Amino acid sequence: MMTGSFQKEQGDSGLRLVSESQAPVERREVEKQFVNFTFLRVNPDWRKLDGGTKRAYKQEFGRVFDSFRDEFLLFTYSLVGFDSKADLMFWRVGRSLDLIQEMTAKLYRTEFGSYLETVDNYLSITKKMMFVDDGGDGKFHIDAGRSKYHFVYPFANQSEWFEIPAEERDAMMKENFMVGKRFPNIRIHLTHAFGFNDHEYLVSFETDEPRDFLALAEELRETPAGRLNVRGMPVYTCRQRPLMECLDALG
Repeated sequence: MMTGSFQKEQGDSGLRLVSESQAPVERREVEKQFVNFTFLRVNPDWRKLDGGTKRAYKQEFGRVFDSFRDEFLLFTYSLVGFDSKADLMFWRVGRSLDLIQEMTAKLYRTEFGSYLETVDNYLSITKKMMFVDDGGDGKFHIDAGRSKYHFVYPFANQSEWFEIPAEERDAMMKENFMVGKRFPNIRIHLTHAFGFNDHEYLVSFETDEPRDFLALAEELRETPAGRLNVRGMPVYTCRQRPLMECLDALG
């Protein structure tokens, strides 16, 4: 199966995936980089501004955002129409917590930034145990931003998980990995969050086909490791778009 869009096979009721061309995406070595998912909501007063004012504010915000592209892998997502809590998501991967804070502060000091409110903010760190590639040296790289959709899932384990011997826990995690391998058009990212917040891990899934993510999520829920996850965690559905398209979608 390849990343792409569904089309029907002639003479068959099944579906196949048709490959789509993908633009080259930078691969950056994993050196215990910091990962940040920031979810933002715009104040409804934003929509009351006149078009010229909104355009100027968005351009200022874009200049500040772009000034940090040499410091981070930066990806922008729209949640408009998908979520009632958040409108935007910024995914940042870099080597400095200070720069994450500096960038955020500068964005908030812009005129558009005064209309933004943080809904959720997750920090984690990369390690070698990341489901980012099928083999080779992929586990040592951030290979991100290739797909249209990104599903972000912070999760924690129930207390029973920590009573299981470490070797058994590793085997259970490997089983989850093998389930994910059956969905080659879904890229899974696992980063470690323990110490930053209430979650042990942050898991996110990139794909061009949301239906496949739902099928994978159902299978993972039934694995031994999945049954020991704490339920009720938020799952965000995000559509990758250029920054200005994300801002234009806000009205």
